[in-house]
Amino acid sequence: MNTRVLLAALMASLVFSVCAPARSDVKLPSVFGSHMVLQRDMPVPVWGWAEPGEEITLRFGSMKKTTKADEQGNWRVVLKKLKASKKRGKQMEITGKNSSIVLQNILIGDVWVGSGQSNMEWSVSGSRKGGDMIRTAKYPAIRLFLIPKVQKGAPDRNVNASWKVCTPQTVPSFSAVLYYFGLKLQTDLKVPMGLIASSWGGSRIEPWTVHANSNAGGGMYNGMIAPIVPFAIKGAIWYQGESNVGNGLGYHDLKKNLVEGWRRVWKQELPFYYVQIAPWSGYGGGQLPALWEGQTKSLTIPDTGMAVITDLVDNVGDIHPRMKLEVGRRLALWALARTYGKKKVVFSGPLYKSMEVEGNRIRLHFAHTAGKLGSRDGKPLSEFQIAGSDGQFYPAKALIDKETVLVSAAEVQSPTQVRFGWHKLANPNLLNKAMLPASPFKTDNWSGGTAEEHVSSVPGNSSSGKTTSGK
Repeated sequence: MNTRVLLAALMASLVFSVCAPARSDVKLPSVFGSHMVLQRDMPVPVWGWAEPGEEITLRFGSMKKTTKADEQGNWRVVLKKLKASKKRGKQMEITGKNSSIVLQNILIGDVWVGSGQSNMEWSVSGSRKGGDMIRTAKYPAIRLFLIPKVQKGAPDRNVNASWKVCTPQTVPSFSAVLYYFGLKLQTDLKVPMGLIASSWGGSRIEPWTVHANSNAGGGMYNGMIAPIVPFAIKGAIWYQGESNVGNGLGYHDLKKNLVEGWRRVWKQELPFYYVQIAPWSGYGGGQLPALWEGQTKSLTIPDTGMAVITDLVDNVGDIHPRMKLEVGRRLALWALARTYGKKKVVFSGPLYKSMEVEGNRIRLHFAHTAGKLGSRDGKPLSEFQIAGSDGQFYPAKALIDKETVLVSAAEVQSPTQVRFGWHKLANPNLLNKAMLPASPFKTDNWSGGTAEEHVSSVPGNSSSGKTTSGK
C-alpha cells in the first residue's frame, strides 16, 4: 500500500515538473559585470533578457529604473548622465521575478574600444619594455575587457569575456597599444578608464564593417563588436591595414564605411583614431605608399586622427613594431587634444599642406609644425625626391627654413613635384618640435614610380642613387 502511494506521488510530481513553466532568470550580457566602467557624461543603456512580460528593476546608487521585458524577453533601461568616480566603486542590482544580479566595484569614467589586426592584438608582454610595464601595472582605475576571437553569420548577443581590474596578473595578455593608450589618458585626466579589446591577427577591414542600411556586418563585427553595441563608449582606436595593403588609395573608402557604420549602430559621432601602418620589407611594389595615401585621405572623415610611426621601426623585416608604448601614447595625444580639448597638447607630426616653386627649388609648407621643424637624428633631412615635368624623380637635398622645407637637386632645374618617404623601407628623419614624425607624402598625382630602396646620392640619404619615374 505504501509503495503504491509513493509511486503515485512520484508520478504526480513528475507530471507537475514537466507541465510547469520553466523558470527564466534575469540575465545580462557579459559586457555588464562587476569591475566594469560605465561611460560618464552621457545616457547609459543597460539591457538584458528575462521572461516575456517580467518586471525588471535596476538600482544603481540613488537611481531606480523599472521596465518590463518585451514579447521576446528583451528588456532595456537608460541611466541618466553619470559623473566620473572619485572614490570607491558602486554596486548595481538588477532584480526580476525569480532572481537578481548584483554587480560590484563599478566605476564611472571613459570607455574606449580598440580593434584591428595583429598589431592591435599584440600583447603587453610581447612589447618592448613589456616586463617593466607589467610589474608596475597596479592601476585600480583601469579596467580591462578582452573579447575572444569568434566570427558569426549574424549579430550575436553576447561574448565570453569579463571585466578585470588592471594588475600585473591581468594585463600581460591584453592589447599593448590599447593599454598604453588608456594608461596615458588615465594618468593625464585622472578619471577611470574602461578598455575593450577586440582584435584578430591577419584580419582585413571588411569583416569588421557593418553593412549599409543594416545592423549586421562581417563575421568579426557580428561576433566581436555587435554584442557590445550599444554599450556607452567614448570612442575607438584602430590599428589595421597590413592585410589590406593591396587596396591602396581605395582603403580610404573601406575605412569610411567602417567608421560610418560603427557610428550609425552606436548612434553617436564616435572619435576614431588610427595608426598609419609601419614600413615593412615584405610589401610588394608600391603597395605601402598607396595605402599610406588612403590612410592620410581618411583624415578628411570628421573626428578622426592618424598616428604616424615610421620612426618606430627597428627591423624592417618584422611587420610588428615592438615599441607599442609610443604607439599608444601618440594615439592618446590625438584624444587628449581633439576629444578632451587639451589645447596645449601637440598631437600630430608635420602633415604636407602646400608647395611653391621658387626657381630651381620647391618650398614645402606643413600643418602641425608646433612652431619648429627639425631632424630626428641631427643629420641632413632624408627621403626627399624631386622631379620635373618629365616625371623622373631624383634624390633631393632638403633644408629647413623656419617652418618650411626647401627641396632641390642639381639634376632638376625646373622642378614640379616632390615625394617624401615614398617607399616601403622609408626611415625619414623630419619631425616637429614635439618630436613627432612627418607623414610620408607626394605632391603629384602620377601613378607608379615608387622607389623600392633608399636613395643616397645626396647627404642624408642611404643606399642606391637611382632615379624613379612617376609617370
